[in-house]
Amino acid sequence: QVQLVESGGGLVQAGGSLNLSCVPSGETIVSVDSMDWYRQLPGKQRELVAHSTADSTRLNVNATDSVKDRFTISRDNDKNTVYLQMNRLKPEDTAVYYCKANIFAKVNEITYRWRDYWGQGTQVTVSS
Repeated sequence: QVQLVESGGGLVQAGGSLNLSCVPSGETIVSVDSMDWYRQLPGKQRELVAHSTADSTRLNVNATDSVKDRFTISRDNDKNTVYLQMNRLKPEDTAVYYCKANIFAKVNEITYRWRDYWGQGTQVTVSS
C-alpha cells in the first residue's frame, strides 16, 4: 500500500531547469526517515545523487563538481516531500531519476516495520 509518487521529469533543452518531487503515499505510514535521490544514466549503474533527513540535506559527497554546482536538494517535513532542483541541465544529465525513502509502515496483518521503498523513476531527457 505504500508508494512513492514522483513528478517533475520530462524533456528539456540544455540550459533549462527541472524540479523533481517525491512524496510518500499510504494509509499505514507512521513515519518517514531518510529520503534520497538516485539516478541511472543510460548503460550505467544507479548512483546516489542526494540525501536528506528531517534535519539535514546534502548532495552526495562523491558527486561531480558539475552536479554540485547545479543541483539542490530540499525537504518539506510537514509534507514529507523531498525535492531535487536541477538547473542549467546538460545532455549528460539525461537519466532515470529515482526516489528512495526509509518508511515505518504496516507490512502485513500484524507487523509494522522500517524498510526502504523505491519510486518508479521519472525520465529526465536533456536535448542539445
